[in-house]
Amino acid sequence: MNDTLANESPSERKIFAVGDIHGNYEKLVSLMSQLPRNRERDLLVFLGDYIDRGKRSKEVVEYLITLKKSECRTVFLMGNHERLLLNYYSSGSDYDLRLWRSFGGWETIESYTNGVGVWGKPNFLPHPHLNFFRELLPYYETEDYIFVHAGLRDGVPLNEQKIDDLLWIRKSFTEGNHSFAKTVVFGHTPMRSPYVSSGKIGIDTGAGYGNMLTAVELPEVKFYYS
Repeated sequence: MNDTLANESPSERKIFAVGDIHGNYEKLVSLMSQLPRNRERDLLVFLGDYIDRGKRSKEVVEYLITLKKSECRTVFLMGNHERLLLNYYSSGSDYDLRLWRSFGGWETIESYTNGVGVWGKPNFLPHPHLNFFRELLPYYETEDYIFVHAGLRDGVPLNEQKIDDLLWIRKSFTEGNHSFAKTVVFGHTPMRSPYVSSGKIGIDTGAGYGNMLTAVELPEVKFYYS
């Protein structure tokens, strides 16, 4: 997933990465209004977990689809919550439904069904939304950064990382003394404030739990909140 979006030198543009949204439509709109980005030049990367827990997942996804259509310099990564939804959509099993619901999936189902819920084979997603989920990337790489939802397994080449690690890894990545070739920008692990260390930037600040939604501007490492 190498960076092929820019015709100019990467040093001439900014990158804005947005953390875990979790159905918080108002926070997303507010945050996006704050980002001082050049839509013709700057890159916008979303780190996954657009749905669940918050009440307005459908509106979040609709907003992102519109953004994707209107701007070419956008990247959308998969989060573990989108993976849970797709697993359920693929299998239709009660087990996958219960598992997804245990991670906040019920709020997403209600947002798509106006509170009715879902019975039998899953069919509540509009086709553009289902296609959006299916097209999400496992990671994204630029000259200086690796963007991923959860993190990386130490000692494993990027193209050999397991999808479960990319979407679910926590302490072995966040607390490990790994040295990667590029700075890793990630979400997934909620923290009270952005996490910055040598080679790692974490920007899940708990929007799914009522806390703020965060974006980071690179290479300046400047943060924006809503």
